[in-house]
Amino acid sequence: MKKILFIASHRFDRAPGQRFRFEQYFQFLKSKGYDCELSFFIDERADKIIYKPGHYFEKLRMILKGIRTRLKNVHQRNEYDIIFIFREAFMTRSIYFEKQFKKSRAKLVFDFDDAIWHMDISEANKRFHWLKNPAKTGDIIALCDIVFAGNAYLAKYASQFCKNVVIIPTTIDTDEYQRMKFPPNDFITIGWSGSVTTIKHFEFALPFLRRIIEKYGKRIRIKVIGDASYRNEEFNIEGIGWNRKDEVKELSSFDIGIMPLPDDEWANGKCGLKGLQYMALEIPTIMSPVGVNKEIIVNGENGFLAQETEEWVEKLSLLIDSEILRKSMGSKARQTVIDRYSVLSQQENYLRYFNQLTTKG
Repeated sequence: MKKILFIASHRFDRAPGQRFRFEQYFQFLKSKGYDCELSFFIDERADKIIYKPGHYFEKLRMILKGIRTRLKNVHQRNEYDIIFIFREAFMTRSIYFEKQFKKSRAKLVFDFDDAIWHMDISEANKRFHWLKNPAKTGDIIALCDIVFAGNAYLAKYASQFCKNVVIIPTTIDTDEYQRMKFPPNDFITIGWSGSVTTIKHFEFALPFLRRIIEKYGKRIRIKVIGDASYRNEEFNIEGIGWNRKDEVKELSSFDIGIMPLPDDEWANGKCGLKGLQYMALEIPTIMSPVGVNKEIIVNGENGFLAQETEEWVEKLSLLIDSEILRKSMGSKARQTVIDRYSVLSQQENYLRYFNQLTTKG
């Protein structure tokens, strides 16, 4: 059996980037002769404080644990046929560990789903910005045998440093993502899903949501998933924390899903995950026309694209006023995911690229 070591920060089934980029392929790869091992250092204890201000001792403990973990990986590097690096081996400026992996017999794969060569750090950890060096992304890519880029924008960047770059979209397990049914009610839920670090993107929705509530009143409910500390009294919103167990259930309560984004360098690198999650559950979806969203959505068919406030209000209104449109658009959205952004649509690509790496001399 061939062995792949996956280098990432979080434990299995915890981080969306890891889950939807590679973890959900583990069983398939195992059935094809690949033993998949995940090496992480942010455990459940550290996970509770990493995005909170302070807790410096606990964060230092996490860093020291990470160093020990990566030194162990270096010691065992020749036991693997492939070492798969998701974003970076360690969160500091150094690429020491990637350089050590390069000296092994293993082939190196680099995978990324954000424009991580730009600085983007959570508010809670702003004072640690000096530890980060986003420009190291290009140096890591240059060490690797192949790069899996989440979209064309990321692939263009990676191609400056590596000749072997392929686009593998972020994907959804459509067997797991089956919409749950709820009893009918007399209101429409407009939902947003994200995280503590992306709640700032939800704020872009406030101007058009204000207009929608002025127009429809109590017929509208707003639901925010991903930041349990988020509060907005004007819109009667209390954020709900992300919970893996209830993920599909909570998302299924949306009648309409929104994904507003700024048109900046960081957002252009995003891979449309939240929109794809909505779409896989047959939730009619409206996205900002930024980056890969323009490839995912065929405007007016499998979803809507909206940029200015007036566009958002117009397209939300169309969906609010027509249950038939919500259902037909949601159905087309799910088919789009099945055809182009599902695990089934991409698993043979993963296998082909891994086989190419492990059959080369």
